[in-house]
Amino acid sequence: MTETWEWKPVKPPAIPDAFYDIREFGAIEGGEHSCRQAIQAAIDRAWQEGGGHVVIPPGIWLTGPIELKTRIDLHLEENSLLLFHKTKEDYPLLVTEYEGRRRIRATSPVWARDASHISITGGGIIDGSGEKWRMAKEFKFSPADWQRLTMKSRHTLSMTKEGSVWFPSRTAYEGFLKGEEEICGAAPVGAGEESRAMHEREVQQLDNEKQALGRAAAFYDFYRPVMVSLIRCRHVLIEGVTLQNSPAWNLHPLYCEDVIIRNARIRNDPWAQNGDGLDLESCRRVEVSHVEFDVGDDAICMKSGKNAPARSIDFPTEQVYIHDCRVLRAHGGFSVGSEMSRGVRNILVERCTFVGTDTGIRFKTALGRGGVVEDITIRDIQMLRIRDEAIVMTMGYVLSQAQSSFVGEGICTGPDDIPEFRRIHMERIRCLDAGTAIRMEGIREQKIHDISFQDVYLQAQDPGKLIYVENISFASVRICDTARKKVYTDHEIFGALQELLLFEKP
Repeated sequence: MTETWEWKPVKPPAIPDAFYDIREFGAIEGGEHSCRQAIQAAIDRAWQEGGGHVVIPPGIWLTGPIELKTRIDLHLEENSLLLFHKTKEDYPLLVTEYEGRRRIRATSPVWARDASHISITGGGIIDGSGEKWRMAKEFKFSPADWQRLTMKSRHTLSMTKEGSVWFPSRTAYEGFLKGEEEICGAAPVGAGEESRAMHEREVQQLDNEKQALGRAAAFYDFYRPVMVSLIRCRHVLIEGVTLQNSPAWNLHPLYCEDVIIRNARIRNDPWAQNGDGLDLESCRRVEVSHVEFDVGDDAICMKSGKNAPARSIDFPTEQVYIHDCRVLRAHGGFSVGSEMSRGVRNILVERCTFVGTDTGIRFKTALGRGGVVEDITIRDIQMLRIRDEAIVMTMGYVLSQAQSSFVGEGICTGPDDIPEFRRIHMERIRCLDAGTAIRMEGIREQKIHDISFQDVYLQAQDPGKLIYVENISFASVRICDTARKKVYTDHEIFGALQELLLFEKP
């Protein structure tokens, strides 16, 4: 554990021992009839009677969005499949938080707000029918697969850098061309009222939101929702289930506390746009264990809001214990950011395996974010066939995405807008067959500092580079440069500056 905090196990939710079979409320198995009203009726009855287990029996059950409520367990029995259909009527637009800021989204397939003691359990599958929502980029497909995809919908847009982009519907295509309706000057969903002036601003904001929602309504499926959205919930359990095929992010707890996610499977196609697995955003006291991820973007990701508006709320992601997980395809095995403006701290990650991910351990942020990422321990990690970096820390993520000049030259920011990575320790890390061993890129305004590596072996074609860093320590660290057929240890990593470009001075 880190020196600054002590992990205390999270207690699971307390659910009354009462059972509500959705068939008793009119649900019809087979996938031909929507069971949304029946499932919601079962949840509502259980909630009215003090809580219980709403049972999804074996079979295919077609449904629209459902709301979880306090002391409700949505229990999917083995061989059950909860399949979400897509209709404009069932997915009204609302204002929520996505990618760290206040935005318009369609209603999530499974959602809860301000609920406590809730769970999703069992051996069944929740399928969000993401293929009906998500755009797709041509470069992620083989020619044959791309041809099959374009036969489903002819709505494509030619792009110069990444080939064509495909849309599953006309409304999603036209929404993309029109552009997203912005919620101007919006406060995050966790912000509170402090004065009459603030109240008056909120009244004006509500009017602005209503107008924006009206303009966006015709293009509802352009505003893809996360599949499981849990906002301001306490005592949450996700156990045993498979969550797959999400319209955007798969599982998104936001401002949640006392969360357990274990023995589950989280899946998305590798080409799934914004197909993250787990995005913990401004959550505290969370345990994630024995979960398998196979997704289209970052697998296990720590977030905490984006830029100055997010920093108006003091809610870092903290006290998170991640262990015994396995990540297959993903952009990053374990990631922090890039939205981390409220801070990320007191995280322990151990005994995890990453196989075939684009990057292994990934920290990313940019000027403007602010916030501090600190007191993180990552240990006993096994990695194999990592396409890019085994370990990467970059403070120029957004700039590099836009192919702008690195290190934020010419950007004016205040002190609070400058992010910081510090006090991060990694030990007993093993990686075979990576593209790059380590890449650490601070910025002129703030170096990455106080990072330690102990008992680490990284085998890669490129050793990597360190820019704008200080107080970086290596103890029993070996980097095997497969291209040059050399092995560098501890002091040699810094000693071979010009030859390897492992360290670049400002």
